[in-house]
Amino acid sequence: MDSSDFVTAIEKHVRDCAVEGTLAQLRRPSGRRVPEDLAARSEWFNGLSDEDAQRVQAVIQDAAHSAVLGLLAVLDGARIIDDTRGHFELFHVAEGRVLINPPDLDVHDLLTRIT
Repeated sequence: MDSSDFVTAIEKHVRDCAVEGTLAQLRRPSGRRVPEDLAARSEWFNGLSDEDAQRVQAVIQDAAHSAVLGLLAVLDGARIIDDTRGHFELFHVAEGRVLINPPDLDVHDLLTRIT
């Protein structure tokens, strides 16, 4: 797995799953005892017009994309989260070790190129 494969996998298995899971819970909350606030949001969402529901879906997609982009920016060092100004090294280890976020590549830029 290289950097591009990693970003593609994160899009599919993290970002897209977060969007799909959130929408599924809005459409039909799961569980025996659905919290009142979730039930109220579900009732509100299910009462929206198709156009408004699509807008809500777009907002959820934007939020999930922004969260993933922010995390990748932290891994790149483009977004600093501590005072020591250290850096992160993310490796994929299988048959060998591949540095996913090498210093000469901004992984968060791959996300914006792919989408």
